[in-house]
Amino acid sequence: MAEKNFQFHGTDDYIASKELQNSVNIAIALGRPLLVKGEPGTGKTLLAKSAAESLGLQFIIWNIKSTTKAQEGLYLYDTVQRLYDSQFGDRDVSDIKQYIKLGKLGEAFTSDQQVVLLIDEIDKADLEFPNDLLWELDIMSFYIPETGET
Repeated sequence: MAEKNFQFHGTDDYIASKELQNSVNIAIALGRPLLVKGEPGTGKTLLAKSAAESLGLQFIIWNIKSTTKAQEGLYLYDTVQRLYDSQFGDRDVSDIKQYIKLGKLGEAFTSDQQVVLLIDEIDKADLEFPNDLLWELDIMSFYIPETGET
């Protein structure tokens, strides 16, 4: 991935404090995720959207619900479709990759370009949800056991 010199200064729709601009720019410079906490309605989602817009980056939203599992953000393996294809389809089911669909984290990690990924409403998830993603977020990569690929 080619590195660009990104700097966030806010947008016409989002006036960011110098402190917030610095936090975003440090995360960009280090290539690290930025955790933004705050009360509902304080502009966390708008910050991510504005950062993507002002930097010319793709904006990906992963909206979390109480039933969302961490694995869903990485990838899903469609075993039902594979079983169906093995019995009734004309596809070669030995190629498991065709049954792997990347989740929002998977899309962000495998993108050729830098993106802004918003994991929204993470507080709605199971208590262990954030912990389940710590390693993947730290290394920005994950292992798919079905294909043996990282």
